[in-house]
Amino acid sequence: MALFFHYLTLPYLIAGIEFTLAATGIGLAGGLVLGAFLAAMQLSRLRLAATLARGYSVVFRGTPLILQMVFFYDALPYLGIRLPGLLAAGVALAFNEATFIAEMLRAGVLGVDRGQRVAGQALGMTPGVLMHRVVAPQALRALIPALGNEAVTTLKNSSLASVIAVQELTLRSTQLASTTFDFFSIFFASGLMYLVLTGLLGLLQVMVEARFDLDRHGSGRGLARWLPLLRAVQPAGIPIAPVVKAEPVEPVAPRSASATQEAASERAERIAQAPVVVRVSGLSKVYGAQTVLDDLNLSVSAGEVVALLGPSGSGKSTLLRCINHLENWDAGQIHVRGKRLGYKADGQLMSLADLARERASLGVGMVFQQFNLFAHLSARENIAGPLRWVHGWSREQAEARSLELLARVGLSHRADALPRHMSGGQQQRVAIARALAPNPEVLLLDEPTSALDPERVNEVLDVIGKLAREDGLTMIISTHQLRFAAEVADRVVFLAEGRILESGPAKKVLTNPEHSQTARFLSVTTAE
Repeated sequence: MALFFHYLTLPYLIAGIEFTLAATGIGLAGGLVLGAFLAAMQLSRLRLAATLARGYSVVFRGTPLILQMVFFYDALPYLGIRLPGLLAAGVALAFNEATFIAEMLRAGVLGVDRGQRVAGQALGMTPGVLMHRVVAPQALRALIPALGNEAVTTLKNSSLASVIAVQELTLRSTQLASTTFDFFSIFFASGLMYLVLTGLLGLLQVMVEARFDLDRHGSGRGLARWLPLLRAVQPAGIPIAPVVKAEPVEPVAPRSASATQEAASERAERIAQAPVVVRVSGLSKVYGAQTVLDDLNLSVSAGEVVALLGPSGSGKSTLLRCINHLENWDAGQIHVRGKRLGYKADGQLMSLADLARERASLGVGMVFQQFNLFAHLSARENIAGPLRWVHGWSREQAEARSLELLARVGLSHRADALPRHMSGGQQQRVAIARALAPNPEVLLLDEPTSALDPERVNEVLDVIGKLAREDGLTMIISTHQLRFAAEVADRVVFLAEGRILESGPAKKVLTNPEHSQTARFLSVTTAE
């Protein structure tokens, strides 16, 4: 036992630990950099880059690490490149680990819900901002356990450097045992040293996971505050919303029938004189053999609320996504405020970054079926973040705007809640507030209540109805809620098989449809 403790403190073996840590550090650092590059190549739209990255993965994942170390140490000199043993071992570890780290990074990025990426695009985020602010933070937290495991693997694999005579811990243990013949004590001490090192890596992993856990109190402090990827720290001077229940809205006394009819007539006249904000001309889109939109034409005036009705698969959602150029199409044109969204003056398609900037400048907001809130951000941050990252608002302005809108949708008491801690109705109200934050001129709503429980539908419809009455927003809403369409919409447009079969004043279409297919749809929907 005395010899065992002697070996634990023997400078000869401790020096071996230093070589082990150096090779591991080179391998991990190089593997992370090269792995990130390989992951980016595989995720890029360039087929050649993706093919090269996969070919690299086949080579380095399919050959033993020990042979790779021999190659970097013994074969490179024939090419005029001579590396010291420690550097050759570290580089071999880096090239080997890069293949596995690349797959982890790629899996992390692909694991982020696609809806959040689409929401970021709709908010005007460029690909760089979207990766930095939405995708990377969530992928990073998901990757911490896998990266911790890979760090331990790299540390243990560094023992293979003994094949090229690097004086790491395993080689020094072997050399010492061959001279003293005390194999048990020496390798027991060596194994304990490895166990301590891997244990420290495991402890570091647990600490990092705890630091990045958004559900833990204070997760925005310490290390996390240095990472702009994570939740923003509450700035000084911006009060946190008090935790109180939202007060019920006082019911409004109904107006007389004559007053209601007079207001409707005035509104119809005002809309008729308003300029066209959205113009869709000859829009066609095909998915494979299925025609989703077929030579569709639609004009929407400033301040008009248009409800899109139609059976599932009629093209309602696709039309909305095309208006915001979240989808490409095969023929036709779309103009928003006189601008052909997504195209340069010469008719060429814009880059993704330029398209994102144009979405933000034209002021087209969008609310999705599945909410698509950013899962790593609180309700307040979901609203304030895009204002800062896309529109250049100051932190104070963005925070004030977010608290104002949360109060407006009755969620002041949930300002610091993460999406997964809110009900579906609350999440959708936050999504509406986020879309309204930059004061858009056009608001697109894609089945905003379809993913909600029946008891949550009315709370979202009430918010949308209030916006339509008070804000004068131009709104295009895809919905199956006939009563809501009758109360809020100025015009109902009925789609089937990618075509507009009927369009007219909401009351007229809903009570006395002209097309037989419209009447059949309304009858079935009302019965449900």
